[in-house]
Amino acid sequence: MAPDRKVKICGINSPESFDAVVEAGADFLGFVFYPASPRYVTPGEAAALSARHTGGPQRVGLFVNPTFEEIDEILQEVSLDILQIHAPAAAIAPLRTRFGRPVWRALGVATQADFPVPNEVTDGFVVEAKPPAGATRPGGNAVLADWKLLSTWHAKKFWLLAGGLTPENVAAALTQTDAPGADVSSGVEISPGEKSPDLIRRFIAAVRQGT
Repeated sequence: MAPDRKVKICGINSPESFDAVVEAGADFLGFVFYPASPRYVTPGEAAALSARHTGGPQRVGLFVNPTFEEIDEILQEVSLDILQIHAPAAAIAPLRTRFGRPVWRALGVATQADFPVPNEVTDGFVVEAKPPAGATRPGGNAVLADWKLLSTWHAKKFWLLAGGLTPENVAAALTQTDAPGADVSSGVEISPGEKSPDLIRRFIAAVRQGT
């Protein structure tokens, strides 16, 4: 059993997927505020979904190189507990100061040179493979990270393993990398942007049970 491992389901964009994440007991659920993603939601859509259930998973907003103004506008409509940012490391400290809430940095890793410095200013990382050539998005490309490489990383901050995870492989991925949790999006979808409540439940169960 691995009850302490955390689970984030990202790219929530429908009542059915939202309800499944809440009912299955995920720790975090993610709203994608990046228009190029098939999982994109408007602030109003995210607010309506979030209002379906008070409490439950922490709400995470995913942004790509956002401005203060962009985040301000979204926070006026929907409450977010955590900001997940695709941006250089230097962008994180100003965001933490400005918005007064935890900020996670999305981290693409291909070699040890991509590991962050131990004292990087951030509250956590979402770690995945670097995007493949020709990718239109900086993350969420369903590419497996190098689990063997990540098993050598002695992380100083909380992190979630992401990239190509499914209900079938997530337990092995967490065992090999010793990650404290997992983040999934496309691995619980039946088509791009369309989540499967059954796959969501199976993914969360696989993380919790370690099988």
